[in-house]
Amino acid sequence: MRGLVQRVVQASVTVGDEVVGAIGPGLCVLVGVTHDDTEATGRKLADKIWGLRIIDDENGVMNRSVADVGGEVLIVSQFTLYGDTSGGRRPSWINAARREHAEPLVQVVIDQLRAVGATVATGRFRTEMQVSLINDGPVTLLLEV
Repeated sequence: MRGLVQRVVQASVTVGDEVVGAIGPGLCVLVGVTHDDTEATGRKLADKIWGLRIIDDENGVMNRSVADVGGEVLIVSQFTLYGDTSGGRRPSWINAARREHAEPLVQVVIDQLRAVGATVATGRFRTEMQVSLINDGPVTLLLEV
């Protein structure tokens, strides 16, 4: 499982004309699932997101997490995180899990974050989404569990 984490001032997801998820300061996380991911993998990714120390403290040092500051989290499913371009210019999606496998595992990440007290907004699975964000820093990290 992969999570592309971006520290944001704000972020939102729109489907058609409807904003389906929006946050203020916190983390926007694009989540990709592969074939051998499990519920345990999803819980591990959620724990990493919740405790990831990439928010500045009073001295401007990235020493705090969203757990520490009460930041919000926007989770958006993103199968293209498992795109493979090593064979040429056209990505292969063979490493991305099918939606039947991926959707419940992305939900595990969401549920685990909510269980520890996170304010979580989401995209909408199986739709064309537009993600808008203001990256803070910019700070962007790829988590793999």
